[in-house]
Amino acid sequence: MKTQRRYDIDWLRVMAIGLLLIYHIAIIFQPWAMFIGFIRSDELMEGLWKPMSMLNVWRIPLLFYVSGMGVYFAIQKRNWKELLLERGKRILLPYIFGIIAIVPLHFLIFQEYYNLSLGYYAHQGHLWFLGNIFAYVLLMLPLFFYLKKIKNSRFMKGLSSLMKNPAGPLSVSILFVVETILVRPQVFEMYAQTWHGFFLGLMAFFFGFLFVYIGQAFWQTVLKWKWLYFGLAICFYIIRLTLFNMEAPGYLMALESNCWIFTVFGFGYKYLNKPGRILSYLSQAAYPVYIIHMFVLYAGALFILPLEIPVLLKFILISLFTFLVCFLIYEFILRRINILRPLFGLKWMYKNDEKKAEQLSEPVQPN
Repeated sequence: MKTQRRYDIDWLRVMAIGLLLIYHIAIIFQPWAMFIGFIRSDELMEGLWKPMSMLNVWRIPLLFYVSGMGVYFAIQKRNWKELLLERGKRILLPYIFGIIAIVPLHFLIFQEYYNLSLGYYAHQGHLWFLGNIFAYVLLMLPLFFYLKKIKNSRFMKGLSSLMKNPAGPLSVSILFVVETILVRPQVFEMYAQTWHGFFLGLMAFFFGFLFVYIGQAFWQTVLKWKWLYFGLAICFYIIRLTLFNMEAPGYLMALESNCWIFTVFGFGYKYLNKPGRILSYLSQAAYPVYIIHMFVLYAGALFILPLEIPVLLKFILISLFTFLVCFLIYEFILRRINILRPLFGLKWMYKNDEKKAEQLSEPVQPN
């Protein structure tokens, strides 16, 4: 079955990975960086936390939504065995390889920076996202293929009718609110390796699939009411900032998170649903860059933080170093050495068939 490519979803995935890199760089300059295993600068930039906190309530949930959307497109041309094999190659293989060979690198750099005894151990680190996504695929596969079988059913038509109302997309937030009440996360934004992160991601993954499954109703609604969702997101953020000193109750954070995400979907659908050579390149680069960025970031911190220069310049230099070195590794190593491509989520490039390597990847990663 031939499906129409959604370039806005590709763009959102690329942009979310870019924000992830910037966010992780900013953590280095926060006082609590070492508590979550990051190298910490002696000179801090605590003013970065307010914009960081605004991003942090929606950047990871957005990637879970987008990953669910990617599965919808994937099952249109695959049976369940083919999907499991394809997701095993694209997600499970890089996940296992990353745990063994990539994540330990930034732990070693951390030990070097703080003059600790060097010791290797396998750890999933930032690749926890891939582990979650593969678990969601296994859990949701029967339901997704059942929904595919009953497409154009009363259920789908009922969902489509609900999503034509601006309250329709917001109604899914009820389940996210219930999750915070039941799980009671100490920190809403602590998604990595927590039950809160797992259940929140599972719901976002499912609804991402559902929003594409029901057709244009959802997208036309977020397009039409994008400014409403943006206004609500701003209001929730101001309440969190002024009344709760950024530590609002989980149910308010859940509502704010989805309002930001529906805003992003609306503006993305309007302005980003266009193909291009830049998107084609970045869409394929995003996944490998996500996998390698942490040890590159730590390497940049190792060399730049000891320099006697203003802290703002350190932030800028580490940012430039991270993006540039990730690009160089991707462009001249990962993209060109065929045996490495599958280990970083890229398709095998066949001889005399370079066009295959230029095809857009389906949006599955964190990302």
